[in-house]
Amino acid sequence: QVQLVESGGGLVQPGGSLRLSCAVSGTFFSIYAMGWYRQAPGKERELVAGITSGSSTNYADSVKGRFTISRDNAKKVVYLQMNSLNPGDTAVYYCNRRQTAWSWGQGTQVTVSS
Repeated sequence: QVQLVESGGGLVQPGGSLRLSCAVSGTFFSIYAMGWYRQAPGKERELVAGITSGSSTNYADSVKGRFTISRDNAKKVVYLQMNSLNPGDTAVYYCNRRQTAWSWGQGTQVTVSS
């Protein structure tokens, strides 16, 4: 059974940074493209960053230049470094496989507020 455990969220002031982690267990990891998603209140879940098995990356326009996705295949962890955060980044953040998502984890709350 695949488990996704996101962590690293919190309350941060505008302009601040956070690093999210997502630990994956119960499956192969290195062969899959992974993504970080977010869901703000009243909005649909959206993809913010993706990383292929070969570590090629892509980003939503809204986070390009501010967020960096990376992965550690040995540890089965995918990271999201978030810099220059603004209130528009407030959401619950999730990770999952890009194709045919596994069951979603609990996510980690990111709140950007002064």
